[in-house]
Amino acid sequence: MRSDMIKKGLERTPHRALLKGTGVPQNQMDKPFIGVATSFTDLIPGHVGMRDLERFIEKGVHSGGGYAFFFGIPGVCDGMAMGHKGMHYSLPTRELIADMVESVAEAHRLDGLVLLTNCDKITPGMLMAAARLNIPCIVVTAGPMMSGRGTAGRKYSFVSDTFEAMARYKAGVINDKELQVCEDNACPGMGSCQGLFTANTMAILTETMGMSLPRCGTALAVSALKRRIAFASGEKIVELVHNDVKPRDIMTRKAFENAIRVDLALGGSSNTVLHLLAIAHEAGVELPLELFDELGKDTPQIASMNPAGEHFMEDLDIAGGVSGVLKQLGSKINDTPTLFGLTTHQLAESIQNVDEEVIRPLGNPIKKEGGIAILSGNIAPKGAVVKQSGVSEAMMKFEGVARCFDAEELAMAAIMEGKIKSGDCVVIRYEGPKGGPGMREMLAPTAAIMGMGLGDSVALITDGRFSGGTRGPCIGHISPEAAQGGPIALVKDGDIIRLDIPNRRLELLVDDATLAIRRASWKAPEPKIKGGWLARYAKVVTSAHTGAITTAD
Repeated sequence: MRSDMIKKGLERTPHRALLKGTGVPQNQMDKPFIGVATSFTDLIPGHVGMRDLERFIEKGVHSGGGYAFFFGIPGVCDGMAMGHKGMHYSLPTRELIADMVESVAEAHRLDGLVLLTNCDKITPGMLMAAARLNIPCIVVTAGPMMSGRGTAGRKYSFVSDTFEAMARYKAGVINDKELQVCEDNACPGMGSCQGLFTANTMAILTETMGMSLPRCGTALAVSALKRRIAFASGEKIVELVHNDVKPRDIMTRKAFENAIRVDLALGGSSNTVLHLLAIAHEAGVELPLELFDELGKDTPQIASMNPAGEHFMEDLDIAGGVSGVLKQLGSKINDTPTLFGLTTHQLAESIQNVDEEVIRPLGNPIKKEGGIAILSGNIAPKGAVVKQSGVSEAMMKFEGVARCFDAEELAMAAIMEGKIKSGDCVVIRYEGPKGGPGMREMLAPTAAIMGMGLGDSVALITDGRFSGGTRGPCIGHISPEAAQGGPIALVKDGDIIRLDIPNRRLELLVDDATLAIRRASWKAPEPKIKGGWLARYAKVVTSAHTGAITTAD
């Protein structure tokens, strides 16, 4: 075992002394040492219930014949970080998390890891570490929140309801009391946000790839089932250590293809494009951006999930969960191994009944294509991403007048002040991985556009990214980004921008000669953040089309 390096032999007497100083009995020294990387924090609803899950994981590890050690991993809530300096830190924490898990596991020679996670960048960071380390690992996602309840039995979803409620209130659509009811009921308790936002999408894709146990991706945070999954995961990691089952045995190219298929079929968060590319990079799997679009044209959207649709995570879980989606996708899913022991096809076959009102059959899809599309054109030569499942038919093709903003706050102020009108195309730039730095989410301005009733007449493009809660004609991840001199930096107010999602095009209707003149006079702006670790991050982070990974260069 790896842990023998710190507990076997005469020369490890000091190491054993330190282990005993933590309380490890002599008769436990021969057991596998299992690290439990926990992202518990009081700051995030999705993580406040993890103390309970930690207990059950530890029970499982000891029942399975291992010895558990806990260590902490930081968590940032994108909802709380939204709209201010804090959002600069969200995506970069993904790299921090991967580095921290790697550091502890290698320094202490742990035999295996249970990765307890839930929200946004924490899950992909954990998976990146698992792929990089390639020691036995299993992921436990803490589960989604129950939907909120308002007057007349209305269901609330935190992301779509609260952020859009701000704009509806500003527009006079709702009053003080209705706004307060939304605020008081949108988050009824622990768990990740209730719709198919980034946290829940990543939990589902983790299960799809076989890195967590069945139903882990959809079982509610408040459920006894989640406790049992935590216990079983603790037992399973010891078995994985004994059998030497490693993440790269599970996270193969075909497993990533399955994850993309399920993401497309459900209409999940566009952030998963960044995360799957980054995880695949760590796993040594070639995963080109174009694959998302290739599979998207052959994968119908078979579920209508909040925020762009009607169903919540609790509905998806009851309807059949991930295995139910695999069953409905049938032969489009590769037959790949999972940590659970069954293959993806065997898991699909184990489901007797699927609620086809929630997870439709292929012959009766919501839309003929998957939820994510990859666009390109002279404004995005290396690609851009749109969550087309959230775009109305009226806005699948659009020409708009550019209204340019060099920061999210400037655009948000213009929207809330009523300065954005029908027919505009809002351009938010210098918010990419380098330019942000940190590629901030644009949920506030996109939600404001929807809340103002402009979702069918205004588009938004950015080199930043979007929350899983974003809906409407919002195109992100434009590469190269403005800070690198990408064409989005050359757009001027009054230019015409053409969006053509069916044909996967995003064009700036300005001739090449004019763009060449503009490029000759363009100068890179001063960095927005010049100190702290984000300044270092900005120097090594790559473009969005690569997954915004960091390099040693």
